[in-house]
Amino acid sequence: MSSPAAVRAICCIGAGYVGGPTMAVIADRCPHIQVTVVDLNAERIAAWNDPDLSQLPVYEPGLDAVVGRARGRNLHFSTQVEAAIAAADLVFISVNTPTKTRGLGAGQASDLKWVEASARTVAKAARGHTIVVEKSTLPVRTAAVIQEILTAAQSEQGDSTYSVLSNPEFLAEGTAIEDLEQPDRVLIGGQDPAAVEALAEIYASWVPQERILRTNLWSSELSKLTANAFLAQRISSINGIAAFCEATGADVREVARAIGADSRIGAKFLQAGPGFGGSCFQKDILNLVYLCRHYGLEEVATYWEQVVALNRWQQQRIARLVITKLFGTVSGKRIGVLGFAFKADTNDTRESPAIRICQELLDEGAILQIVDPKVSARQIALDLGRPAGEGEGSWQQVSTVQQAAAGADALLLLTEWQQFAQIDWPAVAALMRQPAWLFDARAKAVASAARAAGLQVWVVGEG
Repeated sequence: MSSPAAVRAICCIGAGYVGGPTMAVIADRCPHIQVTVVDLNAERIAAWNDPDLSQLPVYEPGLDAVVGRARGRNLHFSTQVEAAIAAADLVFISVNTPTKTRGLGAGQASDLKWVEASARTVAKAARGHTIVVEKSTLPVRTAAVIQEILTAAQSEQGDSTYSVLSNPEFLAEGTAIEDLEQPDRVLIGGQDPAAVEALAEIYASWVPQERILRTNLWSSELSKLTANAFLAQRISSINGIAAFCEATGADVREVARAIGADSRIGAKFLQAGPGFGGSCFQKDILNLVYLCRHYGLEEVATYWEQVVALNRWQQQRIARLVITKLFGTVSGKRIGVLGFAFKADTNDTRESPAIRICQELLDEGAILQIVDPKVSARQIALDLGRPAGEGEGSWQQVSTVQQAAAGADALLLLTEWQQFAQIDWPAVAALMRQPAWLFDARAKAVASAARAAGLQVWVVGEG
């Protein structure tokens, strides 16, 4: 049986937004442990190994410095999956669990094919005793599936044993390195006390013991799922109130400040905006809806489903507002889009509110000029489902706010990048076709300066 001192090599299956940064921090804080991140995507692994740290496939403030310190010392990125598993005492499974697009539970349940494939690969390649850790956000009782696959392999091979743990991440993109280096809690769920302590000992290298929480497997899995659901619920709630504020003349920022001062509520996630995005919130809520229906909890499922419905409504509402304010049509009109990532300080566009809003405007014939400091034109094309082009219903990527504003009838601020709070509004307004609008869906711009420059301004939640 493994012990804390026995963990000298870690393998992480999956080099995405969770696996890469998490393993980089573990390697940085535990130089005595060899950490190998593996992925079948050779292009992604090559990017992680690029000598130019600005070319890492994941953008997170501070990630380049962490990778720079550990890579080549005890942090490695490789496509040799089975070899890394065979050498590891502990294997993290950190692969995508997207919402199913077909079959039973399509549109709500999580697709676990990559988790199952990873478990089978571990069963094939592992040697001796291996601690297998769920890092992906998973439905409750997924550990039982992994354990069943590993147990079957153990019966066939006889020389390999396994312990399964759940260790969900609670990091937020844009602050992931800070969240990993100074977590408010680390959650470890498992039935094998020795395996739990082996993983806890790794985190104890930099995390205070009182922040390392130990639970059973199922509590750990459900904690991650419901944490995301609760956070998303708060975002949808404040966006619903923002629409009410606009209709009544109230200011959502003042309302948020007032209710955020209530110690029972707190101020976090009381910022109105275009809705939540990212890889987890919508996927996890839909999965929770599916599980509730599976267990016959229809009223609970309907409640959580409405959180997602309100999020989609907020994005449709913003797109329709732009069309309405621009005299009922955007056909052939240029609109500068400020930001495409789902939030600032990340290049992640998964479920970004900008996608649905831009698609609605393109369908109405708008010409979009999109600027985002970290998102590539290739990624924008993939998300919008159409290449860059010219003419009605087209988009192009530009490098500056000034280029986004050139000849535009409106600017639409969708991502709260800091640079969008420091715009030279007189210079920008001079480039636009009058009468021109600023639609600030993040309440990030200096609205008074934009108005003084002659723009008409809409700010989310401002009556």
